[in-house]
Amino acid sequence: MSPDAGRLEARDEAEALEALHALGCTDGLPVVVPTPERVDRLVLATVLDPDLVLGSMGPALGACTVEKLATAAVMAGCTPEHMPVVLAAALAILDPAFDLTEMQATTHCTAPLLLVNGPARYECGGIASGYGALGPGHRANASIGRALRLAMINIGGGRAGVSDMALLGHPGKYTFCLAEAEEESPFEGFHVSRGYDPDVSTVTVIGTEAPHSVLAVTDADNPGSCDRLLDILAGAFANTATNNAAIGGGAAVVILNPEHADALAAVGHTRSSVAKAIHERAMRDPEGPTSLLQHPSRHCFDTPDDILVWVAGGPGLYSVVLPTWSAGPHKNRAITKPVAVGQACEIPGAA
Repeated sequence: MSPDAGRLEARDEAEALEALHALGCTDGLPVVVPTPERVDRLVLATVLDPDLVLGSMGPALGACTVEKLATAAVMAGCTPEHMPVVLAAALAILDPAFDLTEMQATTHCTAPLLLVNGPARYECGGIASGYGALGPGHRANASIGRALRLAMINIGGGRAGVSDMALLGHPGKYTFCLAEAEEESPFEGFHVSRGYDPDVSTVTVIGTEAPHSVLAVTDADNPGSCDRLLDILAGAFANTATNNAAIGGGAAVVILNPEHADALAAVGHTRSSVAKAIHERAMRDPEGPTSLLQHPSRHCFDTPDDILVWVAGGPGLYSVVLPTWSAGPHKNRAITKPVAVGQACEIPGAA
């Protein structure tokens, strides 16, 4: 096996896979060997030049070309129809406001969470939004999220204990992608709240911790139960174990299951009013250690706009919150990019 113009040679795929593991090019799981034919097939799906540089990916500041991104997508198991979302997600984390270099290097357990809205949910491989959407069994979710991680490893140089200094990490650093359940939601799509038309596809990326489960019972005969739900959601952020409370500022995510979303809508709440209510309630405790810097009691978030309210999952007792790092020059901004769907194509006979 020898490098040749940036490529490796091997007698067979088994040897190639072992070489990729040995070189630290995988996430620890087996990958699809990125042969030139496989990479070309995914490059073609982007309708972009393979040498086009999308940006510098930190902390190594590697040039993220279309070909390199397609290589990561092949390794992750992506098909051509997944590529528009992979491309948009890469552009999101390459946006300077995402603070990728700092996020990759922090000791905090943060990983890019991808949320897909619009027609891309169906046109890009059927990205799951319901039961177990952040769990196993969903090819598009797993492959798209994994492609971004492999790019962050091999282009951005984010390797555990070397440049990725997360003390423990979390499983979302393998893959962390889902769609919003727009048809089950009483609210407009999240992308509409960001200024996009409903028929435009987008991907929103934000670095978060793993999901924190929130249990709440809602009762249609007791409107006050929705206030209790909002109190519980806010309390999950305001406890002093989260960076949103300890450091303050930044952004964070609430994923309401459809049943909780319907209950809130039934008493007049909108997506924005839910965010406003959580913002008002998410206060640092004035009686306890309110922050790492011992600030007086204040809001955990600067504005309601910093609380991203999504709808996904199956109906029932549990919604989730996802606190964030709240650090870096831009304090964990969420970045939304449009997805250009309908362009994927294949080279006939490609394998």
